[in-house]
Amino acid sequence: MEFSSRARLRHARLAGDRREQYPHSLQFYLEPPMESISLVEFESFAVDRLKLLKVIENLGVSHVRGTDVYKAKLEAELRKLKFPYRALAEDDYEARRKDHISHFILRLAYCQSEDLRRWFLQQEMDLFRYRFNELTESLMQKFLEHVNLSFEAIGEDVKNELANELSTSTPGFTLAKVKEQMFYKVGLADAVDLFRARKVFIKDGFAYVPFKEIDVIVLNNYRTKLSKALALTARSLPSIQSDERLQPLLNHLSHSYVGPDYSVQKNTGKISLEQIDALSVKSFPLCMRQLHRALRDSHHLRHGGRMQYGLFLKGIGLTLEQALEFWKKEFIRGKVDADKFDKGYAYSIRHSYGKEGKRTDYTPYSCMKIIMSNPPSQGDYHGCPFRHSDPELLKQKLQSYKISPSGITQVLELVKGMHYQLACQKFFELTHDIDDIGFSLNHPNQYFTESQKLLNGGRELKKEFNNSGNFQQKNNSQESINSSSTPTSSNAKADTELEGLEAYFTED
Repeated sequence: MEFSSRARLRHARLAGDRREQYPHSLQFYLEPPMESISLVEFESFAVDRLKLLKVIENLGVSHVRGTDVYKAKLEAELRKLKFPYRALAEDDYEARRKDHISHFILRLAYCQSEDLRRWFLQQEMDLFRYRFNELTESLMQKFLEHVNLSFEAIGEDVKNELANELSTSTPGFTLAKVKEQMFYKVGLADAVDLFRARKVFIKDGFAYVPFKEIDVIVLNNYRTKLSKALALTARSLPSIQSDERLQPLLNHLSHSYVGPDYSVQKNTGKISLEQIDALSVKSFPLCMRQLHRALRDSHHLRHGGRMQYGLFLKGIGLTLEQALEFWKKEFIRGKVDADKFDKGYAYSIRHSYGKEGKRTDYTPYSCMKIIMSNPPSQGDYHGCPFRHSDPELLKQKLQSYKISPSGITQVLELVKGMHYQLACQKFFELTHDIDDIGFSLNHPNQYFTESQKLLNGGRELKKEFNNSGNFQQKNNSQESINSSSTPTSSNAKADTELEGLEAYFTED
């Protein structure tokens, strides 16, 4: 990605070359961006695309792809985040530019492990499928030519000659419909999936593909290219990891939470210690309910559990004094005496509230952080039960919570598909007896807040948060920024622009 020469970009704009840079609202992302970009824009673009991909993941499970509801919700999100949503010819240059740059930023962030690559590939494929199917036939043809996938359309004489075979080999096609539809002669290697599904007529090593099925071939081609590109980018990881500008940003993105900030909680002091047991049953997500039960049973949690649960309790409103009292009362019921607690454990609790050490006010863990980092080992209770529990043990736990057999099946299907946050959403719906949660669940404290709103009747207005979600950018302009104004990139240099990233996307 050569982020260089902003003057060159300005010249291109002045010369009226916008359409030349991005001739289509859709692309295969074969060429990295060729311009400078500020750190603020880098983060803003990346976070917006991440929000979009998370919405796509949620919609893909909640709705049937391609239905009117699915398309309406996805178009609304594309509009809101200012990404291309229709094949506009003239006036969506900025949206296309954002789409192009943000894809390559997330490609850097999500090439770092097999799980991340798989997730990124699936969501990008769904986004591409939606956009491609929204094109008109003429725009589809132009796009296919643009990406060198211009298949040969068979003539009327050939179509009439093969009409019977095309009708019987193509599901849903009568002879009349065959005459109306355009067919393409495609090499069998490009149409393997259609051949396996018995959806096309095969003759002399070629598949005769109706226009309405051409998206399957285009999507397979895109998947192959993007998979190869992700693997190629992964080879550049050593270079990325040594880049002090990028590594903190990219690590944060790949484990990123893009919702409200729960480090400052308006309910501070409003929850009493006596309420916690009841709240854990009614309004705690499964991960926190599991930690609370383990703490009550064994009167102790290891460091990972204390951090995950302690910050969650801080987020729902426990003051420092309440937290010290809560943990001390529980630990001294076990094998820790009061003196040992005061000398050891109390310090780490004060530290998490920003009262010791570097005075960092720690933020409660998001779902992505819990899922992607520090998996539990034997004797640990932290982590995400949907991600880290054995399916049979998870099933038993859900049964103990009186979840219906059909509900358990739905949850386990989502877990099997590695949709762990969506499994938690389903758990919320089942335990609160609602059909549609109405929001994307990304944080344990969000689960608690939404549960309390529902149980207490009425939904209050959500707290305002900036466009960059949990990145907490205070300066949202395109000015120079330094490391002190970018919490997630504390090692970043005070350069206004990122340059010289092209090597991460090219072969050695």
